[in-house]
Amino acid sequence: MSDTITFTLDGAEVSAPVGQTIWDVTKGQGFIIPHLCHRDEPGYRSDGNCRACMVEVEGERTLVASCIRPVSEGMVVHTRSDRATHARRMVMEMLVADQPEQDVAHDKSSHLWDMAVGQGVLESRFPKLEDGRIPLLDDSHVAMSVNLDACIQCGLCVRACREVQVNDVIGMSGRGHDAYPTFDMDDPMGESSCVGCGECVQACPTGALLPATITDANQVGDSKDFDSEVDSICPFCGVGCQVSLKVKDGRVKYVDGINGPANEGRLCVKGRFGFDYIHHDHRLTKPLIRRDDAASQGLERGSGQLGRCVS
Repeated sequence: MSDTITFTLDGAEVSAPVGQTIWDVTKGQGFIIPHLCHRDEPGYRSDGNCRACMVEVEGERTLVASCIRPVSEGMVVHTRSDRATHARRMVMEMLVADQPEQDVAHDKSSHLWDMAVGQGVLESRFPKLEDGRIPLLDDSHVAMSVNLDACIQCGLCVRACREVQVNDVIGMSGRGHDAYPTFDMDDPMGESSCVGCGECVQACPTGALLPATITDANQVGDSKDFDSEVDSICPFCGVGCQVSLKVKDGRVKYVDGINGPANEGRLCVKGRFGFDYIHHDHRLTKPLIRRDDAASQGLERGSGQLGRCVS
């Protein structure tokens, strides 16, 4: 049995390994289908619940979610047909309806807004949820902020916590449009059993979960508002996790994990949030030099000190 199959993608004959999804194949062809609940990183399974990646398969009555649909021999797929394009745009418009406006969003450069702009959706004609149905800001955690008015119930934070990091702190509560992520038994994040690894904030596509250093006092922020990006190795232990430091005005604004051989993008609480020591007032920024007369002065005083260092 062959390890590859041949099918038609947007009018061209394509070969792909058995088991690959339509989304995987299109990425290999240089075209990224819009996606929100799908995360193209190690450890994340596709879920197909946001419906932002719908494509058309000839002979099938309904559109299919490309992130969970494996390719099969002889299938004919249309990713750019009017039907598929309009469906994706409609899904994005419905999701944007409940979002804060982009200029006051918790993350103005979130993956959701990137996908919306890519579909030509800058605003929505649909009404927002009525007041009182969206949970209030949860800023109980010292390192992360939770703004569920930006949540689209994609489930990525649940998979990040439960399946990738295997902490099992985050779950979904409620039903239908009233379903939202919760921590433990609907506890504030800072009072839950959360270990602070931050995998959920790295996975969240909307800015509902963010490092606290990104947002201001009004919970408005921009994850791409940094001057430089420096790849490095986490210094806290010998595992060798790879990190990406986002630097703004000469200070580390926040840290993301990189897909390295030791960590596959994962980080612990120190690796992700432990870099405030760099800018601490007590940090030594130049070598200490022993004074020539320090030892003799210490002996004359009878203090038992052999000397002291001064900067």
